[in-house]
Amino acid sequence: MSIVIITGSCGLVGAESAKFFCNKGFDVIGIDNNYRKLFFGRDGDTNWIKKNLIKKYKNYSHFNKNIENYTSIEKIFKKYKKSIKLIIHSAAQPSHDLAKIIPMQDFKTNALSTINLLELTKKYSSDSPFIFMSTNKVYGDNPNFLPLRELSSRWEVSSKNKFFKGIDESMSLDNCVHSFFGASKSYADLIVQEYGKNEGLKTVC
Repeated sequence: MSIVIITGSCGLVGAESAKFFCNKGFDVIGIDNNYRKLFFGRDGDTNWIKKNLIKKYKNYSHFNKNIENYTSIEKIFKKYKKSIKLIIHSAAQPSHDLAKIIPMQDFKTNALSTINLLELTKKYSSDSPFIFMSTNKVYGDNPNFLPLRELSSRWEVSSKNKFFKGIDESMSLDNCVHSFFGASKSYADLIVQEYGKNEGLKTVC
């Protein structure tokens, strides 16, 4: 049995990942408690995606678990252990505006849940790659200060700038303005990197 665990499995990235790995023959464990409905009301309800995944894929199993709850999620990792071949963490509180209103919940969803998953990966399936879906918002407003030149139909970073071909991890996250969302995602991004550098996990953001 080869298991792929996907958090936020009813979101855009999570659902597409679930379909991809189901079609590849993996047994996919989707973890999603439909917090999107809590955050955005009825328009955010993703139950229809869950129903479609369960109906279409016999190798898809759904767990309505809150990844902020370490003990609850541990039961899944403890059951499958070394059968887990990949973890894709795509669950998040994604709203800038909402994060400012509910900063504690935003931090729990984006940051606490991430370290929970990393700890469980280290404890039960340390050889499994851990893919974290981050965001460009971890860079705050630093990209706004890149030197731009105006072309006929677009603005482009100066060809003499090191970020001419795109922004990579060498751009600083510091000394800039972040949203509350950007700050909680920055913590998650950095702790994923730390578990790769200091704990030897196979992590990538």
